[in-house]
Amino acid sequence: MTTPPHLRVVDDDSDEALLVGTASGDQEAFARLYDRFAPRVFGLVRKVVRDPGLSQDTMQEVMTELWRTSPRFDPNKGNAVSWILTLAHRRAVDAVRREQSARDRADVVGRREDAARPFDDVSEAVTMADEHSQIRRALDALTDLQRQAIELAYFEGMTYREVAENLGVPLGTIKTRMRDGMIRLRDTMGVAT
Repeated sequence: MTTPPHLRVVDDDSDEALLVGTASGDQEAFARLYDRFAPRVFGLVRKVVRDPGLSQDTMQEVMTELWRTSPRFDPNKGNAVSWILTLAHRRAVDAVRREQSARDRADVVGRREDAARPFDDVSEAVTMADEHSQIRRALDALTDLQRQAIELAYFEGMTYREVAENLGVPLGTIKTRMRDGMIRLRDTMGVAT
């Protein structure tokens, strides 16, 4: 008697083999992949999302999406770790955007309620101009690579890998420059951690 494909146990314990097994419906392969990657995915998502509850929900979404989209994985085009963590990063960014969109909608409703109250447009414009000026000065204090990397990641929404490819710099260098740049920005702007 042959074991149905969705119940077949993967003998090869590599990440790629488990992902390929998951793609064929192998529940045991997915269980092993889940055990192996759920903590790592949660850690990555937590760094992006910050909120523990939302991070947990997002991690579950990632693992569900991993089960659903695993047939798209091609071991000839990349490794499983990168594929899974890219999926996790994208989902985390989506979660942050969803939360921001919800806050923006709440702000719109709040502004409508505040519309009846007098508002000092000049004061608000001066404050915003001052904040923009402070941000620009802080960005100008960075090295060219730090500034370019941060602008591409935070203003253009690129991943670290996309930033590295765009600037033609190794991924590790981009990560280091962005970390150093963010520390310098924090120090320059006097933001408490």
